[in-house]
Amino acid sequence: MPELILVVDDEPKIARLARDFLEKNGYRVLTAGDGQSALTTARREKPDLIVLDLMLPNIDGREVCKILRRESDVPIIMLTALAEEVDQVTGLEIGADDYIAKPFSPRALVARVRALLRRAKGEIKAPSVIRIGGLEIDTEKYSVTFNGIPLKLTPNEFKLLFILASRPGQTLTREQLLEDLHGAASSIDRSVDSHIKNLRKKLEAESGSPSIETVYGIGYRFLEH
Repeated sequence: MPELILVVDDEPKIARLARDFLEKNGYRVLTAGDGQSALTTARREKPDLIVLDLMLPNIDGREVCKILRRESDVPIIMLTALAEEVDQVTGLEIGADDYIAKPFSPRALVARVRALLRRAKGEIKAPSVIRIGGLEIDTEKYSVTFNGIPLKLTPNEFKLLFILASRPGQTLTREQLLEDLHGAASSIDRSVDSHIKNLRKKLEAESGSPSIETVYGIGYRFLEH
């Protein structure tokens, strides 16, 4: 049976657009227009994934996400009308698995849903803390330290570091990183290179040696020291 997706948004046009594209791609879709309805539907229908708007009447998306996360491990993609970093960080801190800013491409949403469902099916529960040498990544606190010194990372830098450090020594292609980061890879999207460049600078400023190696023509790998 096709996966069931719950789309929660108080704007009917957006909910309808997301539903139509998801249904065209083979998913079953339910919609809800406020926080209380979202919780009621999620508890009753137990969807495979939830697309959750940040700003909702009755109970806002932040609180809905917190409640859902206490009750289940259902994958959650947070929608936000603001592309501000603080909103993205907030979504990840309260338990969302991914985020997408409005206005969004329906195709991009479908791609992220597909990628997140794929990861959720075959995912082995990752440790909440990864330690490699002096580096410590805490996914529950959403923090990174090197020899006890906090590193200030953007959400994308944090996600890339976690992806690479989870598989030390393994070369990951740009396409793999983009798909894990955004849910879809694009041959013309060079954003991963920029994020890696900035991340590498921050790590090397503390460690004094490179932690992320470029494998020319292929991608990147995290070095164990």
